[in-house]
Amino acid sequence: MDVQGRGRADGIDPADQWVLNPNTGEYELRLTPSAPDSAVPGPRRPAPRDPAPRANAPRGTGRTPSSAASAGRRGRRPVPKKPKASRAKKVLLWTGGTMAFVLVATAGGAYFYLKHLEGNVATTDIGDAGKSGFSKDEAFNILIIGTDKRTGDGNEGYGDQGSVGHADTNILLHVSKDRTNATALSIPRDLIVDIPDCPTKQADGTESVVPGQQGVRFNRSLGESGRDPGCTMRTVKETTGISVDHFMMADFNAVKTLTTAVDGVTVCLEHAVKDKQSKLDLPAGESKVEGEQALAFVRTRHSFGNEGDLDRIKVQQQFLGSLMRKMSSGDTLTSPTKLLKLAEAATKALTVDSAIGKVGTLKDMALELKKVPTKNISFTTVPVLDNPAETIKATVVVNEAKGPQLFDLIKNDVSLTAVKQQKKKEAAAVAARLKGTKSAAADVRVRILNGGAAGGSAQAELSYLQNDEGVLKSENAGNADAALAKTTLEYAPDQADQARRLAAIMGLSGSALKPGKSVTNSQGLPAMTLTLGKDFKGAGIKLNSSAAANVDVDKSTADKVQCAG
Repeated sequence: MDVQGRGRADGIDPADQWVLNPNTGEYELRLTPSAPDSAVPGPRRPAPRDPAPRANAPRGTGRTPSSAASAGRRGRRPVPKKPKASRAKKVLLWTGGTMAFVLVATAGGAYFYLKHLEGNVATTDIGDAGKSGFSKDEAFNILIIGTDKRTGDGNEGYGDQGSVGHADTNILLHVSKDRTNATALSIPRDLIVDIPDCPTKQADGTESVVPGQQGVRFNRSLGESGRDPGCTMRTVKETTGISVDHFMMADFNAVKTLTTAVDGVTVCLEHAVKDKQSKLDLPAGESKVEGEQALAFVRTRHSFGNEGDLDRIKVQQQFLGSLMRKMSSGDTLTSPTKLLKLAEAATKALTVDSAIGKVGTLKDMALELKKVPTKNISFTTVPVLDNPAETIKATVVVNEAKGPQLFDLIKNDVSLTAVKQQKKKEAAAVAARLKGTKSAAADVRVRILNGGAAGGSAQAELSYLQNDEGVLKSENAGNADAALAKTTLEYAPDQADQARRLAAIMGLSGSALKPGKSVTNSQGLPAMTLTLGKDFKGAGIKLNSSAAANVDVDKSTADKVQCAG
């Protein structure tokens, strides 16, 4: 029997059975004496004695009146302090409940209750479209899909009742390897793409390959002809070159139930909106929305900007940022009632791939996501242009002048915000490489290789170093043997002073400096080796500047309040 079953049998709200343990500062599940206490997995501590009952004492402590009175005769203990808000400042929740397990795990959720939540989650076998498991030591990409399928209570009146569930809202969430940052890339549903052939497992268990299609809307990668979320993942890879590891899919009910569970989310409008299509009716300024109004807010497009899907995407990003801030607020994270409501609501609206459908995997993923600060969660959208093949503009295509650069940043785990990429121990170890004397620029000897930067980068950087920085003893050595994600400078011990000078000129971090061997330049003299990696953004652009300054895309961060207009 699960937690809810036990609680209902005793006439007790399950949320009231979560009690703060003063020894750990975390909430634990306390059941009636007929059932064992279930705490955070790990060494068990003796249960703290309860004070005598009072008129205003909370319900559901799991103690009988006689045992409570007995505990009271032994003396009253101090009222435990609430856990500090800093415990949960980094908690993250995305629409569709992808982070609901953070809330339960952080609050000390019991294993069997997580198993109950696992039973709420539907899974889909996507074959080799994604990874077979989840690793806590790697960067990972999750495709979050919001479908337009009109299932669930109260969703019949939204029109298009026969929809098979297209990929209506799509966010590719990249979480960095060091967990310092994340990028949420929105993919327009009206983006023209090539959908590749897609192996699928049908509802009856049979396997088939759905033929691909060229030059169609992205949203058709799901639903049509039996296409599953694995097809959408394959389409993302085909379009951006970014491999998708896992997916999480939610329907309309996710927005309604999650916002209701947290007692509403604050949104902001530049002007009053009364939209006939979505039924959104809000004044200018800030308002709190939940349930049907929250869904109306994220579905509205005719009242914002140019009344297109791209403007609606911006509104949805603003909504998600507000939802995340609400999730990390103290009144949410210190409330067992809200935590349980969130976990229940989120998991019931969620479908994931089979590889992450187990309770242990979901918990591990949630705890990794919890590490990402909201100030370093960037929202952006695939750069697009109007489809040149259309007279009446209804669809868009990837902007080839901007899109590949953004896709490469994500593939190479580069943040769109300025973050401290090194962990403390690593930073201490490499910081020493930048300390000490520096040679004059004229004394720096370096050979430059292109190891993954744009074509012509080695020559362009050579010209900059010679003409603008006075590094005259430099030369272009062509292409490197292999591509590198990060720019590196290899030097011999007696070239450390030269390395520090070039690092200062280029903005190289201590981790980019690689003690090793020197090479012989074209004059037969020892020289350092500078290899320009995929993170190189142009001649003269310092590598320690924010990546956001080097890429031309619209973006926002989850910690900033914005108004839709």
